[in-house]
Amino acid sequence: MSIIIQSPHILITKALNEFTKRKTGKLFQYYDRIESAAVVLKTANDDDRQNKVCEIRLVVPGNDLFAEKHSHSFEEAVNKTVDALLEQLEKVKSKLVGSN
Repeated sequence: MSIIIQSPHILITKALNEFTKRKTGKLFQYYDRIESAAVVLKTANDDDRQNKVCEIRLVVPGNDLFAEKHSHSFEEAVNKTVDALLEQLEKVKSKLVGSN
């Protein structure tokens, strides 16, 4: 299980780093074929209050899965992104079960 967290141009707290690893780690429990996860936490260059961005790319056999969500806090952006990836993983798993 490899989770790489990047935060270009911002300094994230240890608590946010651990929160992100814990939430992203749940994806590995849901689908055992995930090879790694790359997380990017950044701020968008706009005046919108929801300028905190979380991007997660999951490396899985076949096509990688990707989700990006914006929110007013990094924690909420991480939660939304993980939820979006869970939906994608459900589709991938249902295709695998349907093809067997």
